[in-house]
Amino acid sequence: MTIQSNDRYQQRQQKIKQQVDSRVAAATEDRGLLIICTGNGKGKSTAAFGTVTRAVGHGQKAAVTQFIKGTWECGERNLLSRNGVEFQVMATGFTWDTQDKESDTLAAQEVWQHSKRMLSDPSLDLVVLDEITYMITYGYIVLNELIDALQQRPSGQTVIITGRGCHRNLIEMADTVTEMRSVKHAFEHGLQARKGIDW
Repeated sequence: MTIQSNDRYQQRQQKIKQQVDSRVAAATEDRGLLIICTGNGKGKSTAAFGTVTRAVGHGQKAAVTQFIKGTWECGERNLLSRNGVEFQVMATGFTWDTQDKESDTLAAQEVWQHSKRMLSDPSLDLVVLDEITYMITYGYIVLNELIDALQQRPSGQTVIITGRGCHRNLIEMADTVTEMRSVKHAFEHGLQARKGIDW
């Protein structure tokens, strides 16, 4: 690299640094966030559990409710529950397996009661509502009930919502929204889900 090109590089990097520093300085509000991981791609729950791991690593308290999950083994739950993370699991499996709207609604409502308790607990730094978007879509949980619980939660509490087809009202009220887009998926090519990778 010539001296001239190195000077240009330093000038560009200095400009970027000034822009980043000014944005950091402007971020003065300190409160819990509403984060949404949605879209048709893989990795929504994985991203949420990565954040739970990070929070626990910093000595923070986290809790998780899982909708649309069965009774099968879950690597994240195995690890995180041993580190003080409460899990409440719907445990009915996929709705296309049960094919019983009444029992699915009752199961969803039971886990929703735990979710509401968590969302009102000021000792919890982080709450994950895993796959709750489906509960709204299917009408098992009323959207306005979820919105009210989110609005009334302790100011320092962060909430992560995961699942496809997140309702636009939730997206509008969220602080951070990430949409996972599927480019390729192993399952579409006949590859089985792998322990430690997919669950």
